[in-house]
Amino acid sequence: MKTKVTMLLAAAVATLGSPSAAQNCAPREVVVDRLAERYRETRQSMGLGPNNAVVEVFASHETGTWTITVTTPQGMTCLVASGQAFETLAEALPAPGDDA
Repeated sequence: MKTKVTMLLAAAVATLGSPSAAQNCAPREVVVDRLAERYRETRQSMGLGPNNAVVEVFASHETGTWTITVTTPQGMTCLVASGQAFETLAEALPAPGDDA
């Protein structure tokens, strides 16, 4: 089952490619700790992006905040997007031939 978060994750991977040095980046442990401490966000989903980058969605069911990160094979994690009103959804795929 795909969720809207997973589709957003796929769109981020397709459009962003590899993170650049100009983005907000730090070692993964620092980013994960800060998301947990400051926003109470935990990892909700993950996937493999271009150049073996790991794309993750962190979110808090308490606060409704969410963050998408990209981590390089070298361990640097960059913030890609963030927002509010996070929801976990489990939607069925449309029937074959349905233009939904």
